[in-house]
Amino acid sequence: MSSVLIAGTAISPISGCFSPKKERMKNWAGNIEYSTDNVYYPKSIDEVKTIVKKCKKLRALGSKHSFNRVADSNDNQISLEHLNKVVSLDETNHTVTVESGIKYGELAPYLHQHGYALQNLASLPHITVAGAVTTATHGSGVTVGNLATAVSGIEFIDAEGEEIQLTRKDNREEFNGAVVGIGGVGIVTKLTLDLLPTFEMTQVVYMNLPMQALEKNMLTVLSSGYSVSLFTNWANRNISEVWLKNRAENGVKATILPEFYGAKAATENVHPVITQSAETVTDQMGIQGPWYERMPHFKMGFKPSTGKELQSEYFVGIEHAYEAMMAIEKLHEKITPHLFITEIRTVKADDLWMSPCYKKDSVAFHFTWKQDIQAVNAIIPLIEQTLAKFSPRPHWAKIFTMSPTVLQSRIEKLEDFKALLLKYDPKGKFRNEFMNKNLYG
Repeated sequence: MSSVLIAGTAISPISGCFSPKKERMKNWAGNIEYSTDNVYYPKSIDEVKTIVKKCKKLRALGSKHSFNRVADSNDNQISLEHLNKVVSLDETNHTVTVESGIKYGELAPYLHQHGYALQNLASLPHITVAGAVTTATHGSGVTVGNLATAVSGIEFIDAEGEEIQLTRKDNREEFNGAVVGIGGVGIVTKLTLDLLPTFEMTQVVYMNLPMQALEKNMLTVLSSGYSVSLFTNWANRNISEVWLKNRAENGVKATILPEFYGAKAATENVHPVITQSAETVTDQMGIQGPWYERMPHFKMGFKPSTGKELQSEYFVGIEHAYEAMMAIEKLHEKITPHLFITEIRTVKADDLWMSPCYKKDSVAFHFTWKQDIQAVNAIIPLIEQTLAKFSPRPHWAKIFTMSPTVLQSRIEKLEDFKALLLKYDPKGKFRNEFMNKNLYG
């Protein structure tokens, strides 16, 4: 845990940040090369302020785990990888304040050691807290919101280089607009997260659930655990794997039923893509372990997911879960040859303006594609068209082709969000082509 230290009171000198490092980077999957080679690496918040004041245009980088150009810039980028510390643990209010560049896989063990847990985690622990929050990244669970819903306080540097603090308690409206900010409100430097007492979890997997079994039981199945994931490649109307994650008490191993709605209990650990090694996945078979070693699908020390891949994801109202799934299934002949796996998860409604789950309990259809960009770009519009009657919203950091007009019509608080951007970034310093196209185009 050498990279997760309680931040001291000393302020590091402002040095080494006035000139950007010249490097043109790619995103995690390698399908996007960023459009600038001017990248700043501040080591303190004062340095962040200096960089913001210096630059006319600027975009923040997290772990680069986006599959589109949401973090891109034609001018300057600022990486917050050195701002990766735990600032404070408030045992009275049960919150933790962290710098924005810390990764969940770094934060989680620290919290567990101090008797705390987060309400949920994404499938990968490799992502930064700020990057996940600002794009409304999520885990799964009908009673649990996306990762941004754990935020109770946010600090960011606005376009004038001023430090802004907003809390759920004292600034609810602006707070609800700023948390899922898509990088547009300012450069996020700190986040305060609500905590739970630490807990143990188990993970059980069932194999080959017929889709037909979900016709009258979809919501029951999706509600059958603290976190539930359904995996399919859309072949043979079959859910290849059902992952059930549940809280555990008193060291008792999970009861593994031989069948689950017609699916058979797995006899060994399995990867979501059944042909790949299970060495990289978190322990299954009902073995109890800390929350942060069960809620993600993948271990921190290994390559996440499949590695070289593309991703897209769409959210629809949970009441449409089965109908939407079967609508996608009709495209299986076009989808399956280019797909690693699709994951179906649930997310509880929230009050965050730019969240795709704003005021709507949702089911998410997540596609992990083989890295054939031309083929994927041809299939995605078909999926969007198929789901159109359910008014889907895309994940902000995944690939989508939805027209700006359609996307904007589905964002209830868009005009309020634009007003918030105007307040903290009146000249569009933090706006990029992605935002200009999708929010203003």
